Amino acid sequence: MADNNSSGTPSVAVLGTGIMGAAMARNLARAGLDVRVWNRTRARAEPLAADGALVTDTPAEAVDGAGVVLTMLLDGDAVLDAMRQAAPSLAAGTLWLQSSTVGTEGLERLARFADEHRLRFVDAPVLGTKEPAEKGELTILAAGPQDVRERAGRVFDRIGGRTQWVGEDGTGGAASRLKLVVNTWVLTVISGTGETLALAEGLGVDPRDFLAAVAGGALDLPYLRLKSELILSGDYPASFTVSAARKDARLITEAAAAAGVRTDLVAAAAERFRRAEAQGHGDEDGAAAYFASFPE
Repeated sequence: MADNNSSGTPSVAVLGTGIMGAAMARNLARAGLDVRVWNRTRARAEPLAADGALVTDTPAEAVDGAGVVLTMLLDGDAVLDAMRQAAPSLAAGTLWLQSSTVGTEGLERLARFADEHRLRFVDAPVLGTKEPAEKGELTILAAGPQDVRERAGRVFDRIGGRTQWVGEDGTGGAASRLKLVVNTWVLTVISGTGETLALAEGLGVDPRDFLAAVAGGALDLPYLRLKSELILSGDYPASFTVSAARKDARLITEAAAAAGVRTDLVAAAAERFRRAEAQGHGDEDGAAAYFASFPE
């Protein structure tokens, strides 16, 4: 029977232990919560056993007896597949914190699943990449009813530094829509940084002269510095991969088209991510879209 009480320490099943999910699960386990984890590739979940998490073979095993389910998978299809596998062990009233970036159409399908299985659903995508996830400093964008917020907060407070509640109906997708808006800006900065540094190289301009020119002014920002250093170092450890960025660009353009909005910059960014992926950079950090500026 799931621990659906409004008091006490929640037991949490984390489905998806990639770059972000592993860090989130580790912080929950280190905070003393009962954490069970599942990942499609079990080897990626196994290191979490050292932090006290129970590594399981199936989503159903992970959620059995858990009061909270946290999903952090690539896209809506992956989330829905995992939850369908978990369904035999899901108790009515289980709190589902859905933190994957799934877009508007994906969110609608997950909301229907939550309703069919009588789950308490919180739309809760996160802002931040690998380092803030590891430090428990993510920003959680959340939509869900008032009566589950205290219980959700016991999880959010251990994975994030701030929770921004934007609606009371998780199934309405307010948080997921906000995440698409934020990621439009993220993809714009990543693409602009790569293209700017590529042009500097092409014109024989030292990229650090560009960075010095904007330093401390209105055109400067930390994310520009972060992605520029990856490009200048030639090393692209992934915090938000090229392939994930391409997926998010697709979700943004689909949602924008349905809303009657043209997103020309996102479409251009998607093409850059596509070219970089075709060049073999899909699993590298999104900053590797820099290579899309040059012939293969």
